[in-house]
Amino acid sequence: MAKVFKKTSGNGQLTLYLGKRDYIDHVENVDTVEGVLKVDPSGLDGKKAWIQLACAFRYGRDDLDVIGLSFRKDIWFQQVQLYPPADHKPSKTAMHEALLTKAGEQGVPFTFNIPTNLPCSVTLQPGEEDKGKACGVDFEVKGYVANAADDPDETVEKKDTCRLVIRKIQFAPDKTGAGPTQETSKNSISVTASLDKEIYYHGEAIPIKVKAKNDGGKPVKKVKVTIDQTTDVVLYSADKYTKNVLSEEFSESLDSGGSLDKTFSVTPVVNKSKQGLALDGRLKDEDTNLASTTVLRPGMEKEVLGILVTYKIKVTLTAGGGGLLGGLTSTDVTVELPVTLMNPKPAAHKV
Repeated sequence: MAKVFKKTSGNGQLTLYLGKRDYIDHVENVDTVEGVLKVDPSGLDGKKAWIQLACAFRYGRDDLDVIGLSFRKDIWFQQVQLYPPADHKPSKTAMHEALLTKAGEQGVPFTFNIPTNLPCSVTLQPGEEDKGKACGVDFEVKGYVANAADDPDETVEKKDTCRLVIRKIQFAPDKTGAGPTQETSKNSISVTASLDKEIYYHGEAIPIKVKAKNDGGKPVKKVKVTIDQTTDVVLYSADKYTKNVLSEEFSESLDSGGSLDKTFSVTPVVNKSKQGLALDGRLKDEDTNLASTTVLRPGMEKEVLGILVTYKIKVTLTAGGGGLLGGLTSTDVTVELPVTLMNPKPAAHKV
């Protein structure tokens, strides 16, 4: 185990230990969350020590919560009593044993199984002035001291809690299907665009094959490729908005009567200054990639997922546009292609 993640409560009575913060959704199952909570019983004053795993959806700024413009919903949560010892007695794993060497004799092991129907972690990139937890879907392991697990009349003090945010992520399948092909025509200009596969990895170049025939009277002056990310917030109020994640222009000309057969290569990356961009469950002070495309399994309810992310490639050929009138006389011909972006499966996870 290369690294231990640790968080201690403000009063020093609880310390949470985890051996990793990324948990893989393998479709059939999700990596088990195995951790240790160190409990100092000397200051509990008759209260109990609990551990909780929660999947929550947050939308809106924390400082607006008092006027009802912030929204938080627990999509799923589970908690167990760790001290005094109760019914939660997981079989000790190698991860538990390694963490117990760090926690010492007061360490208590725990295990959580994440259901497969829960969403993967998604974070909406905050602006420079935004405070508090980022909007999105996250998973949090929390140790706390309370009389009961979830008594609405009991206030749990911040000093009595310790928290670590974790990520549920999904890898692309080993095999990918054929890529999409779309064609369109306008003003006697026909365009066909295609991808050679269905899924591309974050940071991987995407080659777009473009074939065009210009039977119109205006020459094509340029080719523009854009990639848009659409975020559909289905749990809150059906908000849907689109952010551009890539825009590149190519000085390709296509005279009247001519044809074009060329591959344009583009690579979408995170624009760290673009507020509201959906990212793959960003953890504090750690770089991450664009949010992966949401994969809907048969029978899954969209509302449970909280946020749906999709991507679309647009290839635009601009004809005309020269002279004093410029863009007033130009014609755009656009063809759109869906594309799936995901993380590659590391060699350690391949069968």
